[in-house]
Formats: sequence, structure tokens, C-alpha cells
Amino acid sequence: MTVVIIVIVAIVVILAIALMVSYNRFVKQRNLIQESWRQIDVELHRRYDLIPNLVETVRAFAAHERHVFEEVARLRTQAVNVQGASPEQRAAAEGELSGALRQMMISVEAYPQIQSNQNFLNLQRELTDTEDRIAAGRRFYNANVGDYNTRIEAFPSNLIAGSFKFEKAGYFEVKDEAVRSVPQVSFGTIGSVPGEQTPPQMQPGAQSSGQIQPQLPGNDQGGYQQQAGGYPQGQQLPPSGQSPYQGQPPVGGPPAGAPGPQDGQPPFTGGQ
Repeated sequence: MTVVIIVIVAIVVILAIALMVSYNRFVKQRNLIQESWRQIDVELHRRYDLIPNLVETVRAFAAHERHVFEEVARLRTQAVNVQGASPEQRAAAEGELSGALRQMMISVEAYPQIQSNQNFLNLQRELTDTEDRIAAGRRFYNANVGDYNTRIEAFPSNLIAGSFKFEKAGYFEVKDEAVRSVPQVSFGTIGSVPGEQTPPQMQPGAQSSGQIQPQLPGNDQGGYQQQAGGYPQGQQLPPSGQSPYQGQPPVGGPPAGAPGPQDGQPPFTGGQ
């Protein structure tokens, strides 16, 4: 009887320890999520402070882009007003603000004097660094949320999560179409690059020998056009028994009027 009581007490102690360990792990993960969210919130506030200065700097050079500046100011105010909302609502507001900022930067590209302004360059650099820190914090936050939500749904930790009211956390995902879009890659075609020659086009019915024939002088329009018989256009066939090249030395052949090779002698090849 004593052994049974000892076993029961040991089982209860083990279950109690497992319960405390699991509960403490839930608390630790929840606090880690909250801490990582505070880091994101700090960077978001830094961006809210940089945007007005950046807008005022750009406005001094491009005053007629008023509708772009007004949209950025409106979305910044909207993002500031939803600070106490859920991460999903904050992510939606931040996504719209990021799109407006990108549109403003596209408009700035038409003004070279802005690109050379040192104040604008410094603000743009600080805003870029802030965006990078926000992206890094978002990845860290979402990774912690993923682990936490997995434990809430998995067995047996889901029993503890349900008993102590641990609820799933929301992800912070900015739905940026420019980031999610698939880049368009075009390798082009031969001849599309300036200075690159296109391959010669074969005429219908022509047979290719597998080699590219260079263009010889005189083969353009106005030159000799070869006929099916192999004689230049307009030239009459010579009389029977007479050479078509009589009086003209063929290329690489013997001079005109030179005697033909005798039997047993090699033909003239143009060498000395």
C-alpha cells in the first residue's frame, strides 16, 4: 500500500513539475513576443519622426507635387492613430504608408536638384536604415509568434494554454505588392543589344551548309547576280568549245595564253 501511495505521489509531482515548466515557457514566450514588438514600435516611431522632415525637404524643390505630400501626411496620421490596435491592423496601416513613401520617392527622381541636396540624402539614408531595422525586427517577431502559436495548438501544451487563457498572437506582415511581385526577367534575343549583329537570314528554299559565308565585295545590290547556270546576269554563253574565261586569267590560275599541263605534270596551282 505504501508503494502505491509513493508511486501516485511521484506521478502527481512529475505532472505538477511538467505543468509549471510548460506554463513558465508560455509566459516566457509571451513576454518575448511583447519585447520584440516594442522594438518594432520604437523603429516605427522613428520613421514617423523622419517622414515630416523628409516631406518638407522635398516640398521645397517640388511644390506642385502637393497631392503626393498630402497622401503621405494623411497615411502617417492614420498609422499613428492605430498604435494601440492589433499587429494585423498596424501592418495594414504601415503597408499603405510604405506605398505612399515609395510613390513620393519615384516622383523625386524627376528632380535632379533634390538628388544632390545633402539634407535630403541624409534623411533618405536614415529612413532606409530605419526600414531595414523594421524588417529585421518583423522577422524576429514573426518567428517568435510562430513558435508560440504552434505550442498553443500542439498537444498536450494546448491543454495548459486553454486552461490558463493563453491566446494566439497576431503576425506583423506588411502586404507590400512591390516586394511580393515576381521580377520580370528577359534574356532578350540576338541582335537586341546595340552593336550585336543578327545572324544571317536564309532565303526560302535555300540549303544551309552549316557554315556562315562572309559577304564578298560586289555581292550587294547592283553587283553581279548569280543565275542558276552559274554565269553572271547579262553575260551570254560562250560558243561551243570555247572557254568562258578566254582572255582573262582565272583567279589563282596560270596567265592567259599559257600552255596547259602536259601529261604526267601537276596542274598549275598559282605557286612559283
